[in-house]
Amino acid sequence: MKYFDFEIMGLKRKLPFVQIGDNLALASFVVLSDTELIQAVAPELVKRLPEVDVLMTAEAKGICLTYEMSRLMGMKDFVVARKSHKPYMQNAISHSVFSVTTQKEQTLWLDGCEAEKIKGKRVALIDDVIATGESIEAIESLARAAGANVVARAAILAELQSVHRKDIIFLKEHYVFRPNPDGTYTPLDRLD
Repeated sequence: MKYFDFEIMGLKRKLPFVQIGDNLALASFVVLSDTELIQAVAPELVKRLPEVDVLMTAEAKGICLTYEMSRLMGMKDFVVARKSHKPYMQNAISHSVFSVTTQKEQTLWLDGCEAEKIKGKRVALIDDVIATGESIEAIESLARAAGANVVARAAILAELQSVHRKDIIFLKEHYVFRPNPDGTYTPLDRLD
């Protein structure tokens, strides 16, 4: 297996290359179980946020980051957009999106009780990686439908065109790659 040498906040990781299309590969960045990395990046993202009342993320990889950020900020909770409708949900709001990492359409759901928590509040949207921006836009659509005022969009990494966006906060640029016939990978600046 081939790996990409990655470093952030003084931590080094070997990220496996994962092909997600005929001409597209990712250096797989999975923070879900990386406690050390989450504890290193969360304080830096918190420092960069404007004043907010609530943090919101989507299931699943952003949850551990959002938890740690909310803990550092002294918040009693945060809001999670779920990837499936749950039987306990009442007056749920939904929004569909095509995700580059799952390579299919997903529907995100926000329970009516969670929607009440963010109504009229200043909300920061949190994710692990912002690539095409479609996932963060889906979360934002849910937040706005619930009556929230989205004041920040933040992630550990930005990829593709998102690195040029002025409306997101991120700690480091991450690359998407084109696989070469010789088994090596070439970083892309954008999708062709």
